[in-house]
Amino acid sequence: MTTSYVHVDVFSSLPYSGNSLAVFPNAPGLTATQMLRVTQELRHFETVFFEPTTQASTVRARIFDLFEELPFAGHPLIGGAAVLHHGCGRAGPQTWRIELSAKAVSVTTDRSERGYYGLLDQGAPEFLETIDRRDTFSAAFGLASSDLNPDLPLQVVSTGLRYLILPVARGVLEHARIQSDITELLRGVGAQFAVLFDEAALEVRHWNNDGIVEDVATGSAAGTIGAYRLRYRLARGGETFVLNQGQYTGRPSTLRVRPEGTPEDVRTVRVGGDVAIVGRGTLDVLP
Repeated sequence: MTTSYVHVDVFSSLPYSGNSLAVFPNAPGLTATQMLRVTQELRHFETVFFEPTTQASTVRARIFDLFEELPFAGHPLIGGAAVLHHGCGRAGPQTWRIELSAKAVSVTTDRSERGYYGLLDQGAPEFLETIDRRDTFSAAFGLASSDLNPDLPLQVVSTGLRYLILPVARGVLEHARIQSDITELLRGVGAQFAVLFDEAALEVRHWNNDGIVEDVATGSAAGTIGAYRLRYRLARGGETFVLNQGQYTGRPSTLRVRPEGTPEDVRTVRVGGDVAIVGRGTLDVLP
């Protein structure tokens, strides 16, 4: 049994920049163990596996990073939808319904000058716990409490993955590093991951919880930042802002974020980005 995949870069219009991704546009029958082994073999941050349905514009998706299956992620859904558009041959904008284990989302794709553009509707956010332990969480990133933005709260927000948002002062991102694995620390406040956010620069940084690997561009975290900015009146409903990520990994990425609603009622968050098609391959042997 063989199966083919497409290599794309997401949140950049140029190949070999942005966040890389492997997309298996037709991969029914693979087990979770096989998908994880394939993801680890290809060594992208994440890999998405699609299974077609009876509806041409609806697919089922499973997403894996190098450690486990994820219930949701941003750049695999945007990049994966662009691959579906590339393969279908249809002109004009296309809307894809993608069914995940916990919810379904929609991604609208269109051809761009150099590749594709995808816009993911992440759905209504959840605003969870607000955190008072500023000393503890700043120290986890090698920072002082004074390095955090004094005017903004630490809060857990989810559009599918639960992120603890740590707002930092201008210029602090460059010096942040995870000191030791923060998984248990985050679990204690109901979060799965943490994202550092500089409001002045509209820039974020995010690592795996052990701090070994820094993510290039995190679409799921961008959704939570969009919801957070609207809730605290830093953004306006229906207006798109640009969020920056990846400069410290040498792969600068541009994420476009549009929260919808009001500060009292954030209805949804849309996250968009360019997608560049890099290449394709076939696995002749499956694990």
